[in-house]
Amino acid sequence: MKQNKYDEPDFFAKYSEMPRSVGGLLSAAEWPAFRGLLPDLHGKRLLDLGCGFGWHCRYAREQGARSVVGVDLSEKMLARAKAETKDPAIQYRRCAIEEIDFADGQFEVVISSLALHYVRSVDVVYRNVSRWLTTSGAFVFSVEHPVFTAMAAQQWCLTPTGERRHWPIDDYHEEGQRHTNWMADDVIKFHRTTATYVNTAIDSGFRITKLLEPAPTAEMLDRSPEWKDERRRPMFMLIAAVKAVQTLPRN
Repeated sequence: MKQNKYDEPDFFAKYSEMPRSVGGLLSAAEWPAFRGLLPDLHGKRLLDLGCGFGWHCRYAREQGARSVVGVDLSEKMLARAKAETKDPAIQYRRCAIEEIDFADGQFEVVISSLALHYVRSVDVVYRNVSRWLTTSGAFVFSVEHPVFTAMAAQQWCLTPTGERRHWPIDDYHEEGQRHTNWMADDVIKFHRTTATYVNTAIDSGFRITKLLEPAPTAEMLDRSPEWKDERRRPMFMLIAAVKAVQTLPRN
């Protein structure tokens, strides 16, 4: 069974208080970079894997997307997404990312924001996305950066007085499950190297067009000075790709 922390009441309550949960896309540090990777969405059929509260789904429609499907495992997340969405062209489906299925060539654009590091078999997802996309369709996704996920602790090394000394990296090439503490004990994430994220996408029929490791800009730091240490190591990795081959066979 897939872990579903977001439907646990305490976890969901804490997540709902995060700035990005309250203020939406403009409160997400990586959003300007992610937005810059998106293709022209006008007239496109778009799929959002791990849609959460539906912020990206609604944005896509504001940009003229013809139709949007959002997928998430969390019933609580989808309940809020539906409550805040008054648009019949946006549909939400509850399912694990690696278990959902669609017709070949059903979408021109597939996106995923900070969800694929919760998925055990990212190669399965890549191959499915390749099938679901039309030829030359766009796949844009973000994950926690492999520098961030390498160690389960996901914590700074501190001086005796509590100042942040440095960000530790260990077991980088030991890919697989990590039991992390993020707003709750035992949040399961899956660590992969940058090479695995990139090369598995290439092997699944994609051509990588851009890889970004966004850091807060001066303007962001003026608004949110607490983000200053996010310039000391990457927290997010964003990848844009296009489908470069015909539909791959089903797994």
